[in-house]
Amino acid sequence: MRLRVGPIVLVAGVLAAAAACSSGSSDTAGRSAPSTSAPASHHATEPVTTAAPKASPKQLRAKFEQLLGQHALLAVRSMRSVVSSPAELQQAATTAIQGNTDALSQLVASAYGSGQSDRFKQLWQKHITDLSSYAKGAGGNDESAKQAARAALVADGDAYGTWLADASDGRVSKRDAVAAVRKHVEELMKQIDAYAARDYREAYRIERDAYEHMFTAGAAFAKGSMRPELAVGLDTPPEKLRSAFAMLLGEHMELVIEAQRATFAGAPEFQAAAAQVNANTTALTKGMGAIVGPKKAAEFQSAWAHHVEGLMDHSAAVAAEDEAAKATAEKDLDGGANRHALFFSDIVQNELPVEPLTTAITMHDTHLIGHVDAFAAHDYDQAQQMEREGYEQMLSVANTLVGAIQKTVKPGLPLGGSQTGGGGTAHHSG
Repeated sequence: MRLRVGPIVLVAGVLAAAAACSSGSSDTAGRSAPSTSAPASHHATEPVTTAAPKASPKQLRAKFEQLLGQHALLAVRSMRSVVSSPAELQQAATTAIQGNTDALSQLVASAYGSGQSDRFKQLWQKHITDLSSYAKGAGGNDESAKQAARAALVADGDAYGTWLADASDGRVSKRDAVAAVRKHVEELMKQIDAYAARDYREAYRIERDAYEHMFTAGAAFAKGSMRPELAVGLDTPPEKLRSAFAMLLGEHMELVIEAQRATFAGAPEFQAAAAQVNANTTALTKGMGAIVGPKKAAEFQSAWAHHVEGLMDHSAAVAAEDEAAKATAEKDLDGGANRHALFFSDIVQNELPVEPLTTAITMHDTHLIGHVDAFAAHDYDQAQQMEREGYEQMLSVANTLVGAIQKTVKPGLPLGGSQTGGGGTAHHSG
């Protein structure tokens, strides 16, 4: 088995899944309905998720994808905080990535055993420490420090490859494991070099690649822990569809978080962050087009772009301390939640009722509003908590939507959707 070290070809995967799904078929084991509860009040240091001792293969894959994708983003934020953030934000970033490491270690324990988990955690924490050292070198324009950190990171990758090959009983080769980590490390080093040089467009572009590469690596990580006859179920079209939408909806949440924070950093950084939100909108629209055709995809594009603009308008109002504009943006977002719910309910032929969908989308907005309010107030732990809960909730929404799509989408739905329904971008006004 080879580790996947590049982003998935989203539209191809969606097309294959849509063509394979028939009316009345479903594969919803381990999926939950969209969360409708208020955000939990647990402390921000709590890990993003924990794995049940007997998690199914599909649950393991979904959790590894979730946590590895989030690791990439938290590593980016932690490294950037070393370069340009106040001490309080640096500490919050450190706490967040430690929580993710703890959650990953628990997941490794459930998949590979507690002994392997201990070794994984040691390796992963050293990896994070050496990334921080590289960021310090980049921020201080210290080439010697950067080279020393790079050498340490290469050694980390070799040690990780040895560990995973052993832990997986050879189901993952050392060569493939090392190649995956080195790609991950190279992307993280390149993005911080660009960020330190204020080439924000390049830094944010690489960040999105880094997230997608690590998210898709979750499937291989999960497969390495199980017998081939169990792993084969992870390659079914419905499972690929679930993974594709989970990646993109989770990415939407995280990229909006980045754009919200960049609102406080100035126009050049905000524009770079917003460009990647737009790229995510394009990918989501193409994915929708592959399933429901160009007309419905165009409806989605318009509504989703309006949703993104509303979030950005709200962030701008918070940054400007403009309470009237903030209230206007929140009212507009409330109306948008119902429009999105109607759209999603329609495309799955009312398999999902409008009211809980509206509640789920409203909760998404609530997480993002709570995040930017906390960030503006310098309550960085609370901001991280809203980010974490919002990311998890969007993945739940993705799972639920895919479950409904599987029941309602028939073979023969527009195979040209990816060519004819490709989306434009969301544009921030102002």
